[in-house]
Amino acid sequence: MKLNWGKLLLVILPVVAAIAVMIPTYQASQLETKEKEFRNRALKAGNSEDSLAIIEEFRRLHGQDLTDLKKNQLKLGLDLRGGMYVTLEADIVKLIEETAQSESIDELFIAVINKTKEDAASTDQDGLDIFLKNFNEIARPKGKSLISYFDIGDFRDASEEKIIERLRKNADDAIDQAQEVIRQRIDQFGVSEPNIQKVGTNRIILELPGVENQEQMRNLLQTTARLEFNLVKNNADIVRAFTRIDKFLAEQLRKRRGEAPKEPTAVEQAVESIDSITVASQTPADTATAESDTTALADGQKAKSDTTNPYEGLSEDEIRKKHTEEHPFTTLFATYFVPPQENARWVEYYYTTDDVPTEGEFSFRIIKDSMDRFNEILNRPEIRSFIPIDYKIVVEAKPDKRLLKESNVEVYEFYSLKRDPELTGEVITDALQSFDPTTNAPMVNMTMNDEGADRWARITGANLKKRIAIVLDERVYSAPVVQAKITGGRSQITGMANMEEARLLEVVLKAGALKAPVKIIEERVVGPSLGQDSINAGFRASMAGLIIVIIYMVFYYNRAGLVADFAVLLNITLIISVLTALKGTLTLPGIAGIVLTMGMAVDANVLIFERIREELAKGRSLRSAIDEGFGKALSAIIDGNITTGITAFILLVFGSGPIQGFATTLLIGILTTLFTGILITRALLELQLSGGATKFSFGQPKETATA
Repeated sequence: MKLNWGKLLLVILPVVAAIAVMIPTYQASQLETKEKEFRNRALKAGNSEDSLAIIEEFRRLHGQDLTDLKKNQLKLGLDLRGGMYVTLEADIVKLIEETAQSESIDELFIAVINKTKEDAASTDQDGLDIFLKNFNEIARPKGKSLISYFDIGDFRDASEEKIIERLRKNADDAIDQAQEVIRQRIDQFGVSEPNIQKVGTNRIILELPGVENQEQMRNLLQTTARLEFNLVKNNADIVRAFTRIDKFLAEQLRKRRGEAPKEPTAVEQAVESIDSITVASQTPADTATAESDTTALADGQKAKSDTTNPYEGLSEDEIRKKHTEEHPFTTLFATYFVPPQENARWVEYYYTTDDVPTEGEFSFRIIKDSMDRFNEILNRPEIRSFIPIDYKIVVEAKPDKRLLKESNVEVYEFYSLKRDPELTGEVITDALQSFDPTTNAPMVNMTMNDEGADRWARITGANLKKRIAIVLDERVYSAPVVQAKITGGRSQITGMANMEEARLLEVVLKAGALKAPVKIIEERVVGPSLGQDSINAGFRASMAGLIIVIIYMVFYYNRAGLVADFAVLLNITLIISVLTALKGTLTLPGIAGIVLTMGMAVDANVLIFERIREELAKGRSLRSAIDEGFGKALSAIIDGNITTGITAFILLVFGSGPIQGFATTLLIGILTTLFTGILITRALLELQLSGGATKFSFGQPKETATA
């Protein structure tokens, strides 16, 4: 008999198509293995140019190929591959606080914000709605309105409704922008097949397969990436502010103890009368000038405004205790001063005199253990009024390396900065990790656009011999002295501990800053070993079921059982290839769906073969029995699969997470079962008949097995 080419193509084409779809998965797996080898070599090379060169070599040779292959490979869920499941929440309350005009913020507004933060932590209600409710309860009865705190833009169009509308739009834009920025960060960081979904008004759910360094990923997600260039203002104004804070806190302590207020000296009275607004605009002539050399400064601090020594007759411990009580704020940190002369040396400044040097520069250092108390004091509303309104205090990002190595103590420098930045990260067009050629330390080179380059040149030209701090997310990474006008729009960020940190910074700078900070409110981590265990367990279960089915079908249906076994194997292959083509994700529940489908596929063949056996028992020829058997079994097969399909569709629509994974593979499996069970099985039987076969066993008595 003549070979039926149509039936042959019906069998071959699905096999070829399935293999073609699965090839990128195999190739991507090979390149991922090679990428791990390159990364291990880079880690062994340490923080050096060789390390960067090794990573760049892989990117140059295989980077684009791996990116393209990952787009078309089979995605594995967290339960199989391992990784992180993260729920992020945009800090809308922080966005509202930052939207308010800084000069208008008072104790009432701070009270509203603090109450809103407390309420938002215990409810899923929209942050803006909570803020408006608390504002109406706390601030409005005191005569305040939203116009009191927020910029109203066009005065002719000013209204409470317009402000609420703008705040609402800012909140919506912030979460949409956060979703896009986080997507860009994850893509640039190299996480394959991430699943990013916006949930509700202010939450984003992330599924990040294959993530091994959880701490690094947390930093990547939560970094706001707000880059600013601020002038350093470590001058007499901030020292006077610290002195005022000392006096205020010491007076509070005396009141709590019931002691009489300390009689201020003439200079102290002058200091106390200075309003926080006038502090910012004071000129050097307003205060007494200290001697310009180091010795004179030290002598001046030892001298008192009166002739009595308040520490006379006290022990060393009593002196320390009394000094701490009189300087409860400035004893939390160390202050140093360097006069303006060239080659002058730093000397420690003790806040024991009211004469503050107006020329020269101060430096402030604090240990980590004192940081919480330091921040707690500065965040108090009554303390904020002592700090010049256009100043802010920012701590550096990393502790002093030398002190950390020598004494194992984390000491941080903090800076008084001009509140309004000279330049922001919006002008950054590119960032690239590199190494400092002089120290071989990791750094990130930044490139600015034309506007940014022009402004940077003007800023550096106007501030020669002054310090400009590079601030990222309210942490100072470096504060170099401007030695010359910088043209070309280039700058660097230093202070990274290793190349991974530099790479992280490169990624967040390229992706851009978040309008609103985000925080992780839920996190689940599946280790790669647990994921591999799940794969192994699922594979063993699938193989065990498949082998049992194959053996049973061959044992019970003989030669026809082999046809059914081929159809089942093709069915499984088609499920995986269709899932890959649809950019779906294979999960552990998905494997359960495949195993269930395998049973349904066998069931379809059992129905067909039983009907064929019945027809053969009636004396029909083999070809006639096959035609009748398929015809009679068809309705039962379709009915069974349709009812299962309806259930799977309901699970897909109304379920979530693992349930959807199960429903997806089950729906695909139903379609492939109908295809393989009805068309492929019949095509294989027809091919054998058209090839000249006159006998075919369905497990029936031998005398009824002829064509």
